[in-house]
Amino acid sequence: MQKLKTLIFLYCLPISLFSAERSWIRINQLGYLEESIKIAVLVSKEDFTLSQFEVCNALTDKVELQSKNINKFGEWGAFKSSYRLNFSELKKSGAYYIKAGNIKSPVFRISDDIYNGAADFLLNYMRQQRCGYNPFLKDSCHTRDGFIIYHPTLDSTYIDVKGGWHDASDYLQYVTTSANATLQMLFAYQQNPNSFGDYFDANSDAGSNEIPDILDEAKWGVDWLLRMNPEKDFMFNQIADDRDHMGFRLPTEDTINYGKPRQKNQRFAERPVYFINGQPQGVLKHKNRTTGVASTAAKYASAFALASQLLNDYYPELTDVLIQKSIDAYEFAQEFPGVCQTAPCRAPYFYEEDNWVDDVQLASVLVHKVNKVHKVCKVHKACTESANADECVHKVESGDKENVVDEYFHKAIEFGRGEKVTPWMGADTARHYQWYPFINLGHYYLASSKDKKISKEFISYIKDGLEKIFQRGKANPFQFGIPFIWCSNNLVAAAMTQARLYHQLTGDTRYLEMEASLRDWLFGCNPWGTSMIVGFPKFGDYPIDPHSAFTHVYNYPIDGGLVDGPVYGSIFNNLIGIKLYNDDEYSEFQSDLVVYHDDWGDYSTNEPTMDGTASLTYYFSALEKLGSSKTKQKKFEKSHGGIIQGDKTEKEIYLVFTGHEFADGGESILETLKKHNVIASFFFTGDFYRNENFKGLIGEIKKDGHYLGAHSDKHLLYCDWINRDSLLISKQEFFEDIKNNYKEMEKFGINPSDAKFFIPPFEWYNEKIVEWCDELGITLVNFTRGTYSNADYTLPEMKNYLSSEEIYNRILNFDSTNPSRLNGVILLIHVGSDPKRIDKFYHKLDDLIRNLKDNSYNFVSMSTLN
Repeated sequence: MQKLKTLIFLYCLPISLFSAERSWIRINQLGYLEESIKIAVLVSKEDFTLSQFEVCNALTDKVELQSKNINKFGEWGAFKSSYRLNFSELKKSGAYYIKAGNIKSPVFRISDDIYNGAADFLLNYMRQQRCGYNPFLKDSCHTRDGFIIYHPTLDSTYIDVKGGWHDASDYLQYVTTSANATLQMLFAYQQNPNSFGDYFDANSDAGSNEIPDILDEAKWGVDWLLRMNPEKDFMFNQIADDRDHMGFRLPTEDTINYGKPRQKNQRFAERPVYFINGQPQGVLKHKNRTTGVASTAAKYASAFALASQLLNDYYPELTDVLIQKSIDAYEFAQEFPGVCQTAPCRAPYFYEEDNWVDDVQLASVLVHKVNKVHKVCKVHKACTESANADECVHKVESGDKENVVDEYFHKAIEFGRGEKVTPWMGADTARHYQWYPFINLGHYYLASSKDKKISKEFISYIKDGLEKIFQRGKANPFQFGIPFIWCSNNLVAAAMTQARLYHQLTGDTRYLEMEASLRDWLFGCNPWGTSMIVGFPKFGDYPIDPHSAFTHVYNYPIDGGLVDGPVYGSIFNNLIGIKLYNDDEYSEFQSDLVVYHDDWGDYSTNEPTMDGTASLTYYFSALEKLGSSKTKQKKFEKSHGGIIQGDKTEKEIYLVFTGHEFADGGESILETLKKHNVIASFFFTGDFYRNENFKGLIGEIKKDGHYLGAHSDKHLLYCDWINRDSLLISKQEFFEDIKNNYKEMEKFGINPSDAKFFIPPFEWYNEKIVEWCDELGITLVNFTRGTYSNADYTLPEMKNYLSSEEIYNRILNFDSTNPSRLNGVILLIHVGSDPKRIDKFYHKLDDLIRNLKDNSYNFVSMSTLN
């Protein structure tokens, strides 16, 4: 028996005694949808054997799952051992952490609402990247763009091409990336329109304009593309060049001289606008390898064609213009095949795009779609120039109009067969933007064809690309088959998009785990444990020192920006001008294989890009759609991040009661609620729940079917009354306070999953408290401002004292004067008050409920706010 005990001890030794300080569990910090694949990755500097792990409830520390679903991968990158921990079987919503021996993961959530607002969040960065009027700075920049170069007769001539987006943290502008970003956002809206809100106007200033914000942003791109393509066969490819890199400054302070200094009455100098001539360009030492115009012209065509469909409801006057523009651009691409690369200048770096058939394929199918929708044949000049363009004069095999229009479709198939798989997929390396766009959406559109033969063919091409990525990544613990080249995160976005579209087309589950791994990589399941999106999730580890003048020089946040992502150590070590300016907090995770630095000096891994960010909008909107299909989203009004009012269009009132040390109104309140058949919500502190004198009342509340929730454990003041941003409690103290509250609630059979709403003590909080609540999977709510029901705690000697009659009248006055009346309000009343307050408001509850019911209001439980 002693020998058996010794063997058991030795078997358990590797699990329990390896160093937690040299081992880490990487998770998706944002969390997981309830039905999604859920896999964490444990990495360690030590070699050990792991046989099981646990998933624990973050609010109660109870073990929710014990699992041996583990795959060992051994040495990889900076780590000696690595494991994949699969906990997909856990589907219950809540906040959790993983324990493996003495290693503990950060807290994460499982919920179908985790991606709500994620796609809209990305648009924060797009708005900040705007050129011309910049809504973030409430100022304008580059208003004198620009003067033409590379045109045979118009060199140095001024042309108005202001607008668009700055490409990244520099202020260059490229049609290559801008047209693709425009199309990506249009595609996201086309696929998942209900995932986008309307919080900003066309200028991206706060305020609804009854147009989804993503279409406002795409329209901004379309307007710029129209300026960059003012006439048929007259296009420009970029504004400015790498002379822009001479200095870190805001775009509104740009003083770079490109050869035409600004005049005395001008705030900005003109910047060069590169005319597309189909030949190599570069005004100084370095030149590109341009061979034609098709790659850029086709991107114009695709953006114009899709915009003509999706902007039609809001800008009908643009529809015909955009259709004609798309046809003209498409014909230009056909006439001059080849790549049109961006132009370098002082440095050898540029977008080295070497493929163009994918661009023309996508343009073919999208131009085909708009012509088919509008039943107009404009394929051939003879038709376009005829008196009646609806009557095709060009004869094809069968001689009918539909076959002429279908010529676009057949061209799309032809070009699609020319590049079956985007060449970076499965490759170990590629030059900068060599195979761009990183995803070929032309394949998706053809795979969606009603022609089953064509659909099957192009589905197979999509699958072939995914299989190459899958095979390349299956041997490493992160299942990461993306090459660590410059802008690797953009490739991640492309691969995730392709995997999601493939699954939607086929239902095939082969690549779902790979897709999940790529998604989780962006949110922290990577060697460094950091999100790759600035400011997201708010409570997580994310880039705080990106390569951006906005942040580094002016300390402005650039929320929503997707940073370039990790690169091979060999790439980082050979790029010009890279220098780390701060200690590397991720030093122990770096390797010769791959590096990432949250340092403004590293433009190779930590610079956000506009097109990469835009390319995530589809995927995030798709995940929001997946979650929202199972959860009905309600409209809220928020203050400092917390919900303070429900849907203003519904005649519903949330009647809530809070309690800490007093409960003198409990029995009276319950009797009144029962009399009027009203369900209310009660939020108590841990001290209230553990008070022996209140246990009977709590039992009655629960028996009557009212909602019971948390109000903190010790009723601590979380933030300063005057300086609200100043916290008076640490994150750990907050977590412990909340957890102790829920532990007391569990003694009454109140499960955390049934009590997700939380009212802060003193009804006082800030955005950081809301972030911490989100991390724990609870939702902070508070009373609706202006109702004054919460003033029932005040005493006569206080300056802010209100009598019960005054409170009652103010509630009714709110109903008569507020535009949305009492719709969706949260009326907060205390379940008891200091004995020194003799005038108890709960005695007015009977009259209040009767009055409000007479006005057709319904009282609803806080549980319906989900």
